[in-house]
Amino acid sequence: MTADTARAGADARTDRADVPELRVEGVGLRFAGITALDDVSFTVRPGTVHALIGPNGAGKSSCFNVICGVYHPTAGRVRLGDTVLTGMRPHRLARLGVGRSFQNIALSQHSTVLDNVMLGRHSLTRGGFLSGGLRLPWVARQERVHARRAAEICEFLGIADRLDTPVAALPYGVAKLVDVARALAVEPRVLLLDEPAAGLNAVETAVMASTIRALRDALGISVLLVEHDMGLVMGIADRVSVLDFGRLIADGEPAVVQRDPEVVRAYLGAGDSEEQQ
Repeated sequence: MTADTARAGADARTDRADVPELRVEGVGLRFAGITALDDVSFTVRPGTVHALIGPNGAGKSSCFNVICGVYHPTAGRVRLGDTVLTGMRPHRLARLGVGRSFQNIALSQHSTVLDNVMLGRHSLTRGGFLSGGLRLPWVARQERVHARRAAEICEFLGIADRLDTPVAALPYGVAKLVDVARALAVEPRVLLLDEPAAGLNAVETAVMASTIRALRDALGISVLLVEHDMGLVMGIADRVSVLDFGRLIADGEPAVVQRDPEVVRAYLGAGDSEEQQ
């Protein structure tokens, strides 16, 4: 992230006083009698990067999907400040300022970068099918505003030179940044990143790490990420929560969590497959 691209996002900076805490409170989740999450609680503090980690099968994806509104917990709740998010569908979460990216890049491969990022503006768009079909003047003005904002987001992420490029023609690392750009298009106060470094090489991972730091430092956004790359996590996270078999076994600063005996046991017990993630 260069100084120029950081300045491009200055106008969009979120005042940390306006960013509420994201709280996961006693969340439990069961599937056909199988416990996926058991009384999980942690807090993502305003303007911080918070990592959710754990061995394969620990419950990270289940917890992430509860927060995103994909799963409804069997116990507990998720709150953004005083607002209970539990049971809300993803489009309602977007309107409240919760954005998310996807592990497997859910982008329209044959659409341009700009068009994909514009899709993220849908929750901020007034009007419906009829007004859009009639091409009313205010609809055209609104579309220009959204296009300008989408371009600014891409500039902040260093991909403004790719606006007219179809996603299918992009290197994988750039496509991952487009996915982040689309998540940023909802103007989030809290951003949920699902394995942002998955499939990236070392150079692309370093770019992603720099991007996540800039989201926190330049924009003031809270970031919750699920990630397997421990080098990335320990390098950028302000706080780390660790799951194992659906239970929270550690929660604290990275340097402390890294030395926690139960965390060490969980990862050593996970075997070589986890080391290859």
